[in-house]
Amino acid sequence: MTYVEHLVIMDETAVRRALTRIAHEILEKNKGIENCVLVGIRTRGVFLARRIAERISEIEGTTISIGELDVTSYRDDLLNEHGESNKKPSESKFQEPPQVFPIHNKKIILFDDVLYTGRTIRAAMDAIMDKGRPQSIQLAVLADRGHRELPIRADYVGKNVPTSRVEEISVSLQEYDGLDQVSILQHRGSFE
Repeated sequence: MTYVEHLVIMDETAVRRALTRIAHEILEKNKGIENCVLVGIRTRGVFLARRIAERISEIEGTTISIGELDVTSYRDDLLNEHGESNKKPSESKFQEPPQVFPIHNKKIILFDDVLYTGRTIRAAMDAIMDKGRPQSIQLAVLADRGHRELPIRADYVGKNVPTSRVEEISVSLQEYDGLDQVSILQHRGSFE
């Protein structure tokens, strides 16, 4: 499908403010960062987790563990010709350079750029549970666009963006895309 930019809903300043607010909400809900681990879902979720870790470090004066997660092998939309899962051993990386850290009994705060159907988050939870048993899993997203197919809700949301099914949310981050911006994209021809 060809999409055209419809509307910028968060500029650099709005993204920065949303992430600062999320950092404060995480600290408040968890009464600090003790026993917490930030885990970003590749690709943009990793950058969001790193930015939140920087803000928490500025606020608390201490560091928080960060990990990254590749959920590709856990996706349920990767089916073979018989409609069966092609699930392979995970290539998930939970790492805090230079060593791997445990997730057992930790409060995992999972980061993704956009929450839509919930299927990516379900895949991420499966990957996490394969690595150990966390005390809890919390979810932080920059944009929640609705249209859930699974009963998943974010604990921390930068912006709720009601969308139609012909629209998409595009998140751009400086580290990957060269700018910070969240936009609504609409399918070409659906404006009429």
